Parts: sequence; C-alpha cells; structure tokens
Amino acid sequence: MLSIVSFLIVIGICVISHEGGHFLAAKLRNVLVHEFSFGMGPELLSTKRGETQYSIRAFPIGGFVKLEGEDADDETEETHVDPARSLLHKRPWERAFIIAAGASVNILLAWLITAFYLAGCGVFNLETATIGKVMDDSPAYAAGLKSGDIIKSIDGNELKSWSDIRKNILNENKKNDLFEIVIERGGHETTYSITIPENAESGARLLGIQPVLEKFPPLKALSKSFRYSWDMSIEILRSLYLTITGRIKADVTGPVGIASMAGNAFREGFWAFIAFLGVVNLNLGLLNLLPFPALDGGRLIFILIEVVTHRKVPERIETMIHYAGYIILLALIALVTGKDIYRLMH
Repeated sequence: MLSIVSFLIVIGICVISHEGGHFLAAKLRNVLVHEFSFGMGPELLSTKRGETQYSIRAFPIGGFVKLEGEDADDETEETHVDPARSLLHKRPWERAFIIAAGASVNILLAWLITAFYLAGCGVFNLETATIGKVMDDSPAYAAGLKSGDIIKSIDGNELKSWSDIRKNILNENKKNDLFEIVIERGGHETTYSITIPENAESGARLLGIQPVLEKFPPLKALSKSFRYSWDMSIEILRSLYLTITGRIKADVTGPVGIASMAGNAFREGFWAFIAFLGVVNLNLGLLNLLPFPALDGGRLIFILIEVVTHRKVPERIETMIHYAGYIILLALIALVTGKDIYRLMH
C-alpha cells in the first residue's frame, strides 16, 4: 500500500507538472485547451471550468492535454472555434514552444527539487578530507579523532580529497593493519598510529568516519543544483547511448518498478523521497525530448523538418508515425512491467 501511495504521489507530481507545462504554454499562445487529464483510459471524475474540462482517468500512468487542432481530424470538433486558436494554425516556433514546455517544466522542477534538497538536507563534501562525523566503536573513535579534524596524510601520502582516504586505507599492497595518519586540528598537526583491521562483514578496512554534510543557502543551492542536474543529465544520456549501442546491458524499469522504488525511498525518509522525486522528473523530462515518434521530441523533429523544407509533413503520415511509436512504447511498457513483476516475485 505504501508503494502504491508513494507511486501516485510521484507520478501525480511528474504528470501534472508535465501536462501543466503544455497547458500554460498553450494558454500563453492563445490555443484552446479542450481537456486536461491525469491518467489514461476510462474517465472516473471530471469537471468543466471555463472552456476546459479537467478529468481523472482510470490508469495513473500518464496524462494529456487535448488542444484544438492538435490532430487535423479533430479541428472541426467545435465549429465555432476561432481558427487563430488552433495549434494547427500557429507558427512553427509557437508549436515547438508548446510541445517542449512539458519536458522543460519537468527539468525545471528537477532543478528546483535538487536545490531544495541541497538547502534542506545537504550533501557530503567530498572535495576535502575533513571529518564530519566519527562513528562509535570504530578505530577512528578509539584513536580520538573528532569532527572537524582534517586528514592531511596517510602513511606519508598527502590527501587532496575524501576519495584519497579510501584509496590509501584499502591499499592492497599494505602488509599490516597499522596506519600513520597525520591530523590537523586547530592549526596544529598531530600524527596518530591507528590500527584498522578488516571488517568481518565487508572484508574491507573501515576507519569509521563520514565526510562533512554541507548545506547551502538558497541562492548557492540553486547554483549548485544546476551543476548537479547538468552532470546527471549528461550521465543519463551517456548511459542511454551506451545501452542503445549495446555496450552496457539495459536496466529499465516500468510503473511497477517505479512504485517499488518510490516505496523504498519513502521508507528511507523524507529527504530520500525528495531526491527520488527529483531524479524521476529529470529522467522524464530528458526522455520526452528524445527524437522518437509519439514523444515530444518526435513531434519537435517534424516541426524542424517543416522549418528546413518550408513544407509540412502530411498530417496523415505524421499521425501514422506517431501511432506506430505509441504502440511500440506501450509494448515496451508491458514488457518492462512484466520483468518488474518477475523480479519482485523472485
């Protein structure tokens, strides 16, 4: 039940923000919005306010906004509608703006969520070798290391970042468990001889320290968040490229898998759930911009062709291509969902 509730919260925020982007962009360009729907399939609840119907449908795996003139066949649904309010009659840049707005809002939301996380929870500072916390009953605790201590060197090897601590302690060439560690505290350096035996469970040496958890003021959090989001976007696209080219094995998850992960994140606490929400929004935004039929990126490709050739692709051909893409996407979702269910049952 917790996984279902968590999934509905995550998918609700992602879908409503995505479709809300299309909705607001359409309003800004004076395009008539017939319906704003959360969910797919049969209608469960609906209400009409102004000229737009707002509805909730049976299957919470997506949503849509129905725009006047989005499909040529639907343009005459309301004969009294001003043609100037039809998406079909808007200039290419206006159509591109409306289509790209959904994914753009998801990416913007991911950036803001990440900034909120950096300001409220913070992240470990791995750029220095400064100790943030000493674990009880650990070699570091027994030696008298304290929060705020800076590890300058281990066995004569100077440290530049937190990763250097792990690299030196896990050194396979080390013949014994005794380490000479130089600590800076209050401007003075002290050398500690610390025995760090292999942990019985992990089989590795554990000093028993954590880096400094650093929180950022709002403006700096926004700046840092942009960098984090950018780096993560590059990694997502890189992983996708490696998967498509067969260099790494595909590890894709569907609605069931997302529900399971959302539940796990919720159990781990508020900030873990916030981080998960940011990652899902970023993935959704980027994937929707891929140049694949039925996705927003696929629709943008057709607008680009129109701009370059000065001719629209025939509506019938474009519709057929998008329908084919939609069928492929549904088949992929069904396949991935089956694999998710199999993994959960085993």
